[in-house]
Amino acid sequence: MSKTPVKILDSADVDSSAQVGAGSSIWHLAQVRDGVTLGENCIVGRGAYIGSGVKAGNNCKIQNYALVYEPAVLGDGVFIGPAAVLTNDEFPRAVNPDGTLKSGSDWDAVGVTIGDGASIGARAVCIAPVRIGAWALVAAGAIVTKDVPNFALVAGVPAKRIRWVGRAGQPLVDIGDNRFRCPVTSATYKELSPSELVEESE
Repeated sequence: MSKTPVKILDSADVDSSAQVGAGSSIWHLAQVRDGVTLGENCIVGRGAYIGSGVKAGNNCKIQNYALVYEPAVLGDGVFIGPAAVLTNDEFPRAVNPDGTLKSGSDWDAVGVTIGDGASIGARAVCIAPVRIGAWALVAAGAIVTKDVPNFALVAGVPAKRIRWVGRAGQPLVDIGDNRFRCPVTSATYKELSPSELVEESE
């Protein structure tokens, strides 16, 4: 069986060294830099930027004007909302203490790591170094400064956990005894601590 071809619009700027998986689409004015690895069936929206060496798994959606700076790593099924930003400079400066312009060798890039199935809302900012757990949901406009647990819904400035969410992305319903149920799939989850939720086996 032949794989679905890659679709790259003429106005997109995709470096020749970037690896783009089958079935992926890169839209108008997007820039995908050197050494990037995109998995299969990914979508890179209009005007999005993906920095050198960024790695993204299969079935990721990077929406319009999102900025994904290296060395970010995205798991499978990650959603990056419109105009969201993944930073890479912990102590940003344009110049060195002596006033000379900083070059790439004058600082160490740090990245944002995002687990499978997680979503970053529109205009949210994840300040590296930080890890967003699997299936977590970062609300639109949130500023993430600390690691986010798996299945956590975080919001605000700085972002704090306000609920738990399941794989469907909707807030879980508290059914007592530190257990929660997804209103969409009926899957159940167990809270082991205020910062840890696990799926219960069938």
